[in-house]
Amino acid sequence: MKISSMTGFARSDGSSPDCVWGWEVKSVNGKGLDVRLRLPRGFDFLEAKVREAFTKRFTRGNLQVNLDLTWNEQGGGIAVNDQALSSVLDAISDLQHRDANFAPASPDGVLALRGVLETADSEVSDEQRQALADDLLAGLDRVLDQLEQARDAEGARLGTVLLGQLETIERLSVEAAQLAATQPDSIRAKLKEQIETLMADVKGLDETRLHQEAALLMTKADVREELDRLKAHGAAARDLLADDGAIGRRLDFLCQEFNREANTLCSKSADVELTRIGLEMKAVIEQFREQVQNIE
Repeated sequence: MKISSMTGFARSDGSSPDCVWGWEVKSVNGKGLDVRLRLPRGFDFLEAKVREAFTKRFTRGNLQVNLDLTWNEQGGGIAVNDQALSSVLDAISDLQHRDANFAPASPDGVLALRGVLETADSEVSDEQRQALADDLLAGLDRVLDQLEQARDAEGARLGTVLLGQLETIERLSVEAAQLAATQPDSIRAKLKEQIETLMADVKGLDETRLHQEAALLMTKADVREELDRLKAHGAAARDLLADDGAIGRRLDFLCQEFNREANTLCSKSADVELTRIGLEMKAVIEQFREQVQNIE
């Protein structure tokens, strides 16, 4: 059994004579696979290969992928982004016109704003970037290995939790079946008493029609079909948990089926204890569903 979570984090660092770099990946739940890349300027040519690497490994999850890269001094220095600086100064001027009490901005405060100062890599050649590509892609493979291991480890823990919750659902189903077996006799006795009371108090009632109505009520209160379906859903869930691969969507569908049968069980119940079991089952199914949302 191999269950993979969609939650994980990984980082891989490296360096070359020209720079130091690091890949960082954060993974959270998602309906499909959504890879959001943040690559340094000049490295857009890596995007297709990076996306392909992720699609080969994963099928679901929202992944935030960042590549941090810092060139050594020979690659460039610190430069002022004139466009960003102009926008900041215009904004400061506008605020000063609006509020005479607005304190003047200090030069170091302005330069500390994000985007005003940046690494000047204009001297970095395309050849340098291309030469670095193989090392960066090798580092990406390492960070993907780490992320896969993290998601698998979390998935193993989730598998243990899900099996425990499934066992609880199955136990409650057995208890419900035991109570349901006595429900027809209980309904029959209660209806007999009510019919006898009606026949004594109200003259002219059709006894045959009353018995037909009683039989109809007992048929509507029969929960054996729902219990059989719950048993079948439990077996299907166990098969999925024992399977490898992406099972999250199929488990999510089973949760809907579990919940549907539990709702019907509660609505048909003519016994307080059976209703209590149905409500407890619904609570466990909801907990099961919440955990399933983390499965790939």
